[in-house]
This record gives sequence, structure tokens and C-alpha cells, in this order.
Amino acid sequence: MAGFALSLAARGAAPEAQAAEKLTAPQLIALAQSHSPQLPSAIEATFDAARLKDGTAWAGRGPDFFFAVEASSAPTLMLDDAAGPAMQPIAGSSLWYVAAHIEPVARLHQFHYLVNGAKFGGALDLPAYGPLSYPQPGVPAGTLSEKLIHTSRIYDGMKSEYWIYVPAQYDPKTPAALMVFQDGGGYIDRNGNIPVLDAIDNLVAQKKIPVMICVFINPGDIEGSPGTPTFNFVNAFSQKWDRTLKDSMRSTLYDTVSDRYVHFLRDEVLAEVGARYNLRKDAYSHAITGLSSGGICSFNAAWQMPDEFSRVLSWIGSYASIQWKENPANADGGQDYPDKILREAHRNIRVWLQDGSNDLENPKYGDWPLANLRMANALKMKEYDFHFSFGKGTHNAGQGAAEFPESMIWLWRDYDPAKSPEQFTMDPGEKDRPFFRVAIVSR
Repeated sequence: MAGFALSLAARGAAPEAQAAEKLTAPQLIALAQSHSPQLPSAIEATFDAARLKDGTAWAGRGPDFFFAVEASSAPTLMLDDAAGPAMQPIAGSSLWYVAAHIEPVARLHQFHYLVNGAKFGGALDLPAYGPLSYPQPGVPAGTLSEKLIHTSRIYDGMKSEYWIYVPAQYDPKTPAALMVFQDGGGYIDRNGNIPVLDAIDNLVAQKKIPVMICVFINPGDIEGSPGTPTFNFVNAFSQKWDRTLKDSMRSTLYDTVSDRYVHFLRDEVLAEVGARYNLRKDAYSHAITGLSSGGICSFNAAWQMPDEFSRVLSWIGSYASIQWKENPANADGGQDYPDKILREAHRNIRVWLQDGSNDLENPKYGDWPLANLRMANALKMKEYDFHFSFGKGTHNAGQGAAEFPESMIWLWRDYDPAKSPEQFTMDPGEKDRPFFRVAIVSR
């Protein structure tokens, strides 16, 4: 997620007053347009020196972007492989800058430079957020709870942090829909890298998604329960694969193909949330999402318990062999899911998959883009209600975050609170399209 850490910086302050602090793209653009003498110090305060040197420094808001780079001669900015506006020099330095307008929004873009004819710097993950990802006039903001701590029985004392987000329209007299976010702490900062809270506010206000309670849950920590079966398993995985104990706990929760984690959600965490808020009990009203291992975790939860979750949003999902045969009782691994979709009973679930052609290849576990292509084709062959958004990005949340409002509208389309069951059928926009094919473009 570091690839777009500067996409949403601190907001609202006047440019001249904030020149010594990190600025937003609009503030930097305003300084550039006014030829302010504070622009050089603002650039240096906003961007890490290493990012200026390696050509990866940028800031954006909506379609408006600001780029800065260190170069010994005039660089040419290339946006989506087309020449962008001419870069301007900072007198007396090797710094160059430019403001650019990039469309369409709600999409992932890419950039690089040409310096003396050679490709330099850039990023494949340049999200241009649309208006639904920003606060809109007249739209009330929901409320985020304080951090809550849950101690698990199912995972032998594992402690999990989570937050509850309640939209302004929530009425305790009316049961609300539910959505669970894995790696939840990464979503809760309105000025952070993944702007979902403002999007949720806007979509609920526009009635494009139902009033929903959102649970943002982090992977648990088992360090406080040494000697338990869960600790021993996680510790052994950590040593075998040279991963930290905390990362190994996350993998145990998210990458394991079993119903244990979804039991943990249903019987422990969501039971606590349900004691505080009036929640719908039907799978029709329950969605789940995550990225990377959180992506396969979300699909696994719906696959294992389609009577608990029926709507899945998976970003850069790790449909790979990460926990394959680590526990003999769970011999399947994430790499088996395309075949499970083909061979096992049809589940009544709706799935939005997202990945990029430059996602991970890992010699230990497999190829992420090909795994997601296999997932998409398997879902299509079995006539699931699915959508596959396949871009050019890396193992990064940029594309998923840019498309978040669109994916939520698709995931919750035709939702009717008067219903509880609905048999999902394939999206008409997908039904007559061909299967995904692979073209070898380079090595």
C-alpha cells in the first residue's frame, strides 16, 4: 500500500501557511500556479528525498496530480504511456515539477519519466479517485468506535483489534446490513491510503448501498498465549517459512481453507457487535472484503458459510498454496479454489474479484495474476454472479481503492430490505462475454 501513501495528505490549510509541512496535491498545485517562492521547500517537505531521487514522488486528489522529480536534465512525464504536460525546473536545483489532470477518475493509471531517452522511475499504481471517494456537501458522516479488543476462545486466547463504523442513517429499530473488512485498521483513516469511509457515507446517503454496520478487524495476535495449540502451530509455521509470529498468525487466519475463521467471526466477534447493534441475520444482507490474504479469506468465509456471507469483494487475492497441507486436517490450499468451484456444489454467492497483471509471482507459493484468472474463469464456467476487474497494477490496493464505490454499487445492486433470500444469477453484462485468455507480451 506504500505505492500511494501521499494520495490523501492533511486537508484544508492555506498553502502559504503550510509550506513547511506536507501538502495536498491541490495545495502544491496552487503554489505552482502562483509561482510561489515557497514551492521548493513545500516539495521537499511533502516528499521523501529518496522518492524524489528515484522518480516515484507524486500527490493526487481526484483527477488533479502533482509530480516532482530530481533529474540532471529535462524529464518527460509519461502518463499511461502518453506524453504529459511539460515539466518545469526549480531554479538553482535539480528538481522538476508539473501539475497534471488525469482522467478517467475511479480508475488506476500509471506513470514514468523519460530522461535522455531512457525510462526512469514511475509507478504502475496511480489511483485517480472519483467524487464518491471524498466528502460531499450535505452528506452526514458516520461514527467510528474506539478500538475494541476481543480475546478468542476458538484461537486459544488470540487478541484481535476491531472497530465498528455506524452510518448516520442507522436506526436501532431497523436491522442493518453488515460488512466485514479484513486488515481493518488500514481502512479507518479518512485521510489515509484507502478512502472507504467517505465512500460508504456517500453511497448510503444516495441509497446505492443499504444502511450497514461495518466491522474493521485486524489480524489477531497470539504472542500472549504461549504453549497453546494455536501458538504452537503458528510458531512452527513462523520458523518453517521464516515469517514473523504476527504475520504467521495472519496467514493462519486468512490463508487457511477451512471454516474456523468464519466461525470465529460469526460466533465471537459478530456476536459482540450484534449485542450492541441491531443487525440483519440473513446472508443476503452480509458482505465481506479484504485484500491479498484478506481477499482469499473473504472468499473462503462465503464459500464455507454461504448462509452467513453472500457478497464478496476480493482485492489482489492470494489464491495460492500458502497454508496448503500445513494442517493435515485442512489439506486444501488457496490454489485449489478454482477446482473446488468447478467440482463442488454451487454456492449462492456474488463475487467481485480485482487483480493486476503485475501482481506477485512467488516461487514458494505461485502466481497471483494467473490464480485470479483461474478463479474468474472457474466462476464463469459455473455461472456464478461475478465480476473480474483486471488491470496492470502490482500487489497494491490502488486499483481496488479507486474502484471501491463502483464495486460496492455492483455488489449491493438490486438490494431490497424487504427480502431475505435471493438466488444470485450471473450479471447480464458478463453472461455473453468470452472466457479470459492469456497473451504472452514479454518475459
